[in-house]
Amino acid sequence: MDYKDASIEWLGHDCFKIKARGTTIYTDPFQISTKGNADLILVTHEHYDHCSPADIAKIASPATEIICSQLAAPKLKQWKTTVLKAGQSVEIKGVKISAFPSYNIGKPFHPKGAGIGLLFETAGIRFYLAGDTDLIPEMKELKGKVDVAFLPVDGTYTMSAEEAAKAVGIICPEIAIPMHYGGEAGDGTSQDAERFSALCRPKAKIPGKTA
Repeated sequence: MDYKDASIEWLGHDCFKIKARGTTIYTDPFQISTKGNADLILVTHEHYDHCSPADIAKIASPATEIICSQLAAPKLKQWKTTVLKAGQSVEIKGVKISAFPSYNIGKPFHPKGAGIGLLFETAGIRFYLAGDTDLIPEMKELKGKVDVAFLPVDGTYTMSAEEAAKAVGIICPEIAIPMHYGGEAGDGTSQDAERFSALCRPKAKIPGKTA
């Protein structure tokens, strides 16, 4: 799908390919078949379905820079990485990137401080990659600061579709896109994404998956 000066492709799970004004950004590459050169790769946490060196190798060049959580960094030593903790920011290749809390409430899978959500801005568009998170109080801080939100909807390891829809109501992005479903990592189904979309219309979009 296209949004303003950016194209957004969902490659499965939490992986999106975003191209805007000559800059190519990938998020949490996992089980991708595409190849190409990424300018930036964003890795929210260390779990195998988000931090996959084998998949990163398909799209990384010597010029690629990776922004990641602290626990993900040891798996990515062969590339140039910048580690961010919640509350920290950096600007790389003209892209402004800020780390945001991302964690579970009442679940053991993603403790507070282990992973990060990422706010990043390119071509004047503000994206929010939530990471593996529940509906957390800190999301109130994002209201009015996000144009496109990528939100998990699986309901087992992260928010449910209903909780993610509530997050949209809090954050108020122009477009909300579901993720963390339809894969082989024990996550949700396409029905979760469709339920989220129905709850969020007209804001929610489900980009077609590409190979």
